[in-house]
Amino acid sequence: MDSRPGRSRNPYELTEETPVYVISVAAQLSGLHPQTLRQYDRLGLVSPDRTAGRGRRYSARDIELLRQVQQLSQDEGINLAGIKRIIELENQVAALQARVAELQAAVDGAAAAMRQREAAVHASYRRDLVPYQEVQQTSALVVWRPKKPE
Repeated sequence: MDSRPGRSRNPYELTEETPVYVISVAAQLSGLHPQTLRQYDRLGLVSPDRTAGRGRRYSARDIELLRQVQQLSQDEGINLAGIKRIIELENQVAALQARVAELQAAVDGAAAAMRQREAAVHASYRRDLVPYQEVQQTSALVVWRPKKPE
């Protein structure tokens, strides 16, 4: 099932998370030996879904991750523990970015609600009242003298 809220998915629709490749096909697609894929699974680098019989099923996203692990290992010379940490940090960054987007949407919604409430308050003002305007202060001295009777 699709874990994204508000989205129903056709059970026959293939996405990049759909586990469809057996280990031999995943090995061919990634350019790695099946035993390497098993080792990566044991180390927690790339953990494919499992069938009821415990067989591994890799998704397109898993294949891409296998290629990334191979590239980091062979081209960059990073050991498997370092690669695992990189993957964990990338997953953490993705989760935090999703959370930031969620919080930004909440802030935007709250700001829109506040603007609506503010507009409602302004619309409710009585139009027969005159706004108070502050009198400018001067240093002039005004002397009041009562009128003399004539």
